[in-house]
Amino acid sequence: MAAEPVDVLVIGGGITGAGIARDAALRGFRTAVVDKGDLGGGTSSLSSRLIHGGIRYLEQGQFRLVFEASRERRVLLGIAPHLVHPLPFLFPVYRGARIPAWKLRAGMWLYDLLAAFHNVKMHRWLGRKATQRLEPGLRDKELKGAALYYDAQTDDARLVIATMRSAAHAGALVANYAEVTALIKPDGRVGGATVRDELTGRTSIVRALVVVNATGPWVDRVRRLDDAGSDLLLRPTKGVHVALPRKRVGHTQAVTLMSPIDGRVMFVLPWGDLSYIGTTDTDEDASPDDVRATADDVVYLLRSANAFFPHARLSPADVIASWAGLRPLLRPPRQVGPSAASREHRLVESPSGLLTIAGGKLTTYRVMARDAVDRVAARLRQLDGRPRGPRAPTDRLPLPGGETADLEGLVKAAMERGASERTARHLVAAYGSEAAAVLNGAGGIGADGPPPRGCLRQRSGRSSQPGGPRPRAGATHRRRAGDPVGRGGARGGAGDGGSAFGRAGAAPTSVLCDPRPSGAGGEPGCGLAGRGPRLGRDPPCRGGGGVSGPGGAIPRLRQGGGGGRRILTAG
Repeated sequence: MAAEPVDVLVIGGGITGAGIARDAALRGFRTAVVDKGDLGGGTSSLSSRLIHGGIRYLEQGQFRLVFEASRERRVLLGIAPHLVHPLPFLFPVYRGARIPAWKLRAGMWLYDLLAAFHNVKMHRWLGRKATQRLEPGLRDKELKGAALYYDAQTDDARLVIATMRSAAHAGALVANYAEVTALIKPDGRVGGATVRDELTGRTSIVRALVVVNATGPWVDRVRRLDDAGSDLLLRPTKGVHVALPRKRVGHTQAVTLMSPIDGRVMFVLPWGDLSYIGTTDTDEDASPDDVRATADDVVYLLRSANAFFPHARLSPADVIASWAGLRPLLRPPRQVGPSAASREHRLVESPSGLLTIAGGKLTTYRVMARDAVDRVAARLRQLDGRPRGPRAPTDRLPLPGGETADLEGLVKAAMERGASERTARHLVAAYGSEAAAVLNGAGGIGADGPPPRGCLRQRSGRSSQPGGPRPRAGATHRRRAGDPVGRGGARGGAGDGGSAFGRAGAAPTSVLCDPRPSGAGGEPGCGLAGRGPRLGRDPPCRGGGGVSGPGGAIPRLRQGGGGGRRILTAG
């Protein structure tokens, strides 16, 4: 990466940076991407895990955003069917609610219309009794009915890794735990960056014709490396989720709710044998590195859920874990509430040429990447006269593991190779069409357990966690993307016959080092010599704290003595 200039250097290894790297590499640009921590370790793995059109944006009149997000939902269901799954949602309506039944019915028709009637299924309206049969745990007092509509759920951390792997397969150079400490300006314009290897402390200069700042909630910090007086682009808001045993809530469907506390739209969502509730939406001044779920955040979510599932009687003692992240929302021109802030994205070019992408949402990351790379292509044409060429087919090219939508066929094939049904479904949900390669690399899997964590994993700053982990007691509040990634790594390199790291056939050396052999007296290698091709790098393991809050770790927020419980209600 430091050996010769690249066409484009992407700062930020979240979903937007991964999407930009993939698009740029597929267009044939020499591409490098760096991230100061785990790939997808920030907002991209701290989301609601939804790929959705955004039903609540209809009320704000953001029809273009809903249309765009609905189209992208359809694209992602097609290119990553193992990671993005259709999910039915139940939206109950009660007498006296802020959104009456007639308005919700009209909104559902508009939602399907903006999806060009190509959603997974058309919505349906259910009466009171049908709603109670489908979701018997819902509060029945003043219930009028419900809308049954469809969106999609994803494993957000794995979506980042799959997108980044696709970028690497197309030729992008990828380095995690590589922090940009300064931007270089050889002729007064940004022409690269000084990058510090967080593992060794070694500093390198990566030269680039175009530098893209895709650091999510950190974009203003990077912009001030370019210009210390630059205006703030973002209005970051905090989103918190809590996870708890699904049997404690007792729901059967994903449920869309309107909090009786502040009227915000929120969700109760299934995740295996767990449920998670979210999200909050509050202004936050803390650094993205220091965001935490507070006791007040947890109480708000539990009170809101208890108002609709009164028999659950949820308390902080039920919370297994939580996660909190910052949405990198655009700073509005006028003062509006956090939930009313736009989810649109914006490209900004500084006078010295730093290209920044800000705003947006998980669902529309591919469009954000396309728009950014269109600007990169235009800049490269100005710089050296190269033709712009066609756009990359990122809407049609499957992500790794997404080559087939016949997931049941893949499960059956894995079971025929000796895996139990539980293990087979785990593998297919994580790896899709690469499940067989994982079985081969694992050398056989026991009847009950998932694949060993040590095989085929991203090089990460935390101990390896299963992809899109279900939060568990004692886990850190920030889910890290230290997850198995399928191709590459152990036992024979890339499972699909291609290089899983950098350009095809690239030597497995540190991407911040000159890949050429050192001469006599030179440094003996760069730390990765002798290993199979990998995506990213292994930093040292670190300890993880609990879910922090004013009262200590959330799992310890038990009220009263003798195992007593404090039930939280919205009343």
